[in-house]
This record gives sequence, structure tokens and C-alpha cells, in this order.
Amino acid sequence: MAALSALPFLSFIPEKKKPVDRYKKGLVLSTWNFGLKANAAAAITLQNGGKAVDMVEAAGREMESDLTELSIGLGGLPDREGHTTLDACIMNHEGKAGSVCFLEKIMHPVSVARAIMEKTPHVILVGDGAQQFAVENGFSKDNYVNPAAEKAWKEWLIKSEYKPVINIENHDTIGILAQDAIGNLSGACTTSGLAFKMRGRVGDSPIIGSGLYVDNEVGAATATGLGETILRSCSSFLIVELMRQGKSPQEACEEAIHRLVKINEHIIKIEDYQACFLACNTNGDVGAYSVHPGFTYAIWKDGKPEVLPSKSLLS
Repeated sequence: MAALSALPFLSFIPEKKKPVDRYKKGLVLSTWNFGLKANAAAAITLQNGGKAVDMVEAAGREMESDLTELSIGLGGLPDREGHTTLDACIMNHEGKAGSVCFLEKIMHPVSVARAIMEKTPHVILVGDGAQQFAVENGFSKDNYVNPAAEKAWKEWLIKSEYKPVINIENHDTIGILAQDAIGNLSGACTTSGLAFKMRGRVGDSPIIGSGLYVDNEVGAATATGLGETILRSCSSFLIVELMRQGKSPQEACEEAIHRLVKINEHIIKIEDYQACFLACNTNGDVGAYSVHPGFTYAIWKDGKPEVLPSKSLLS
């Protein structure tokens, strides 16, 4: 009998090759210019051996620690009654997720969200229950009030009108996506929400599938802008599913913006809101798209940090 190695058909079987390690330097994406600072914290975590979920938590905590920031953390602009309430979520490469909504007096909601993900059978905790959980798990209450935020609220009280302004620097969230040294993906969002919102309002940021979605087999997406428009279209989940169907991150973001505009066209005038998406796939390809011009995102890739402008539906 001829040796198997001599059989002719075996010459058509491709030789197994060792996979190329494309991910050894990692990837971090964050919404808006201030994402540069968040990305730097994530990059340090990666270089210290951290996983993707550690990277996005570190990035979120970096922004929450900046008490001068008017759209994230305890320094954020309050609701119409003068209370700063925080929302955050996190999702790892295994599909596990944690979220807090309407949380008060806790410095790091992104870390509370991670604790919910890792220590409870739940995904979302809200309000007093979220605060109680945080305190029971070692988070301290903090009564800090940002003087600049309080001043802005008192000025707003004179007319008490909500009029969204497109692409002002006081944006309402940071979304973060990361890929670690072995190619796993994770994401996080953290925000103080819409300035001068109705008490109890929650936007898209802490809602898995709207403000954030991660699928380690496909890619990840996050959103920023007027949360109500994003909630109506489950935009981040949609983007990931479009990538699953073969679209690039850029194509998926663009399709999601078109759908969002169509869904919201009878509800809110397009000139009265901004919505923006940021996504990556497992190959490290990136996409970004918004309704109006002005959306920027920060990227850390191959050790290089930069801020890039997004394409937009309207010019």
C-alpha cells in the first residue's frame, strides 16, 4: 500500500499556517476630541497586560475623574431640578453586560456597571437601587457639585427652555471601543446625560443595543448624540448585525444613520438633533458617520493617537 504522503490528492490540501498576530498592538476608539485622554488611559492598561474590558473601564474612569467635564461624571450638567444623574454601561467579549441608570453621588458609574456585570445575575440597576448596590460594593458617596455646571443650570432656569445645539463641545456622552492583545473586543459608555433633562430621563448610552453593542465574532459599535433618536432604532445592535451580513464598519454606520433619520423624520426635525456612530470589526477596520458634520473621534492604533473627522449625511 502506498504511503499516505504519496497519494496525489493530498497535494491539494493546504498546509496549515500559524495565524498572524494582527492584534499585538491593540486598538482603542472613543467619541469626540476628549477621547484622546480616554484612549491614553486604555493604551496604558493594554501595555500593562490588561484585557479589552479593563481598557474600556480605564478609559471611562479617566473621563469620570475630570470634574471640570460638563458631560461626564459628577462634574456634568444637571437635570432641570439641579441634580446630576449618571448613566453608564459596559460589555465584554463574552457578551456579558452591566449598566447603571439615574445614578447619583457615585464617582465612577462605569465601574459600578462592571460590578453589576460580574457580581449579579442582572444587567441594569437604576436609581436608589443602583446607588445602594454601589455603596454595598465599596463605592463611596460623593456630594461634589461642579460650580460651572451649577452656574449654567441657574442661567438656564431663567427661561427653562430645552433647545438642542448641534456639535457644541459639551457633548452628552463618551463611547469607547477596544480590542486587546489577543483580539478580544469590549466597549463602554459613560455620561451625565442630556443637560437640563426631565428628572428620571435616561438616554441611549446605558442601554445595551442602543448606545453600545459588542459581538466578539463580528465587531462593536457605540453611539453619541440625542439619545431619543438612537433608542428608537437600536442603532448599535443594528450596526453590528449589518457587519455580520458583510458590510464594512463604515457601510454599517452609514446605513444605520439612514435608518435613524427615516424612523425619526415624523418625530423631530433633522436640524434639531445630532446622532453619530462609531464602529470597528474584528479585523480592526473602523467606521464613523453622523447626521450633521462636526462629529470627531479619537483613535489609538499601532501606538499612534489621533483625532479624525467623521463623514456625515448632511454637508
